[in-house]
Amino acid sequence: MKLEDIRRDYLKNRKSGLHREDMASSPFEQFSVWMEEAISAEFTADPTAMCLSTVNEHGAPSQRVVLLKHFDPDGFVFYTNLGSRKAKEIEANANVCLHFGWLPMERQVIIYGKAVKLSIAQATQYFMSRPKSSQLAAWTSHQSQPISSRKLLMQSFEQIKHRFSQGEVPLPSFWGGYRVVPTAIEFWQGGGDRLHDRFMYQYDDQQQWSIERLQP
Repeated sequence: MKLEDIRRDYLKNRKSGLHREDMASSPFEQFSVWMEEAISAEFTADPTAMCLSTVNEHGAPSQRVVLLKHFDPDGFVFYTNLGSRKAKEIEANANVCLHFGWLPMERQVIIYGKAVKLSIAQATQYFMSRPKSSQLAAWTSHQSQPISSRKLLMQSFEQIKHRFSQGEVPLPSFWGGYRVVPTAIEFWQGGGDRLHDRFMYQYDDQQQWSIERLQP
C-alpha cells in the first residue's frame, strides 16, 4: 500500500466533537481530566510519555520522548541528566514545547513554555523515590555522549552497582529536573472529514487564561 493511501477518519466512536462549553476555565483542570482518561484507557500505552522539543544556540531543533512526573498550576515536571543534549539546549534557550500524542483517543495536547531548573531538594526527593536500578543507571550513563559498545556500558553499570552496594544511592550532581511553565496550551480532538476541534489556552497580561477556538 502506498503511504498516501493510508488514512482513517476520526469521530467514529463519539457522537459529537469538542465544544467550547466542554472546556474547563483552567488548562490544568482540562489537562487533568484528559490525563485521567488517558490513564484509564487500556489501549493508550505510556500516557505520561511526552515529546520534548528544544532548540540549540544555532536555532536547530531536536526532539525526544520523556516522561511527565508531576503537574500542577505551576507547570509540568520531568527529570534528566543535566549533561544531556536536552539540558544543554535548555541552558542556551529555555523556550520548549511538550507534545502528548494520545492518538488511540484521537487527542493531542501541545504545551508551549519555558523550562526552569528544579531545586536540588526537589530533585533529591524524586530521585530517592526511584527504583534502585534506575538510580544506578542515572549514575552510569553520561547521557548523549558517545560510547564504543553496550558491553562497556554494562561494565560501567556493574561497577556502579558494586560502588553503591550498601546503603542509599545519593543524587548525582549531574542529575536533576525541570518544570515547564506554560504560556499556551492547545487541546486537539480529532474530527470527521479532517475538521478537527482545537482550543488554545493563552496566558495574558492580566495573568489570566483566555480560550479561543482554532481552525483545523
